[in-house]
Amino acid sequence: MTDLYWDPIAPELRDDPYPLWRRLRDEAPVYRNDRLDFYALSRFEDIEAAHRDAETFSSNHGTTLETMSPQPQDTAMIIWLDPPKHTTLRKLVSRAFTVRRVSMLEERIREICGELLDARVGSGGFDYVQDFSAILPPTVISILLGVPRSEREELRHVVDNVFHMEEGVGMNNETSLNALTELGLRLGAHFADRRANPRDDVFTDLVNAEVADEQTGEPRRLTDEELASFGILLFSAGSETVARHLGWAASVLDQYPGQRAELARDPALIPGAVEEILRFEPPSPVNARWTTRDVALRDETIPAGSRVILITGSAGHDERKYPDPDVLDIHRKVDLHMTFGYGVHFCLGAALARREGRIGLEETLRRWPEWTVDRAGTEMLYTSTVRGPLRLPIRV
Repeated sequence: MTDLYWDPIAPELRDDPYPLWRRLRDEAPVYRNDRLDFYALSRFEDIEAAHRDAETFSSNHGTTLETMSPQPQDTAMIIWLDPPKHTTLRKLVSRAFTVRRVSMLEERIREICGELLDARVGSGGFDYVQDFSAILPPTVISILLGVPRSEREELRHVVDNVFHMEEGVGMNNETSLNALTELGLRLGAHFADRRANPRDDVFTDLVNAEVADEQTGEPRRLTDEELASFGILLFSAGSETVARHLGWAASVLDQYPGQRAELARDPALIPGAVEEILRFEPPSPVNARWTTRDVALRDETIPAGSRVILITGSAGHDERKYPDPDVLDIHRKVDLHMTFGYGVHFCLGAALARREGRIGLEETLRRWPEWTVDRAGTEMLYTSTVRGPLRLPIRV
């Protein structure tokens, strides 16, 4: 196994990491990278179990390789917290991020898709990501939160800088960190405004949400830091992952024109196709955990205090779970995938992401039952946690 090497930001893996991930599953399901000092799990069964065991596989030390530290994070960012504090915050934000709120966005999402796509009808071609899929999710999240139209485009570019990568340090760089600070300050100003001027939006819902504190039992609300942190997470993660997912949908369906034609003829197949595309090309294929005790797994022992990367993108292609996993099949019954996480950290925005993916694909196919991707002009975004098309020129 001396030639078996993987790390989450290796540039040579941007295009097709799946053959190497298959080797990891077969040859080293508990992989050790001595140079960067981490372990990696690549099989579905092991990744599912790690997600279920949040006590052993902690999120409190960070969830990307470059942000992890031996000491627990002093943070209000919900994805970097363990129970019981994570449980309290999740209950709070769940009360604002409700099914009712998401369901109310159905027609507005469709209208936004129509506005963006109709502008390209008759053009002969456009950049599906930059002109559509990268604009849709931050617009929807802005409407959900209550960000005014005048700020939306500028905030979208701030989020782009959050995912800025530099060789050797990943997203732990000045551009990314400054963008995170700016995003937190700007969203924090909106939360402060809603205290004085409440409205019918999620900013106001979050400001007013109350839950019993996990330690004292007393009712409490989110602190300013917790509000800003959740706003950052929702805006940045929600924008990037849906943008990449829709980009993957356009790219993959161009490679499977027969299945694309089926979806165009029968839109009822689209929700299942969305799940299959999420399995097939997950927009966030890796996340990391910190072990709080020794873990014996597959004749290996991962010591307590180790960084462990869960390669969820590999889990989606594990033939032990999915027959013919390297083939897209929109008729596959995907009972479970790891793309939205699992267990206590299951993605709060999953319902909204699925709705945006479904409607975005429906509206695209309504206008263009077929298209051709310019592969030479395609550009990929690849960070330590996000992978997908950054630019995707298509001919229609």
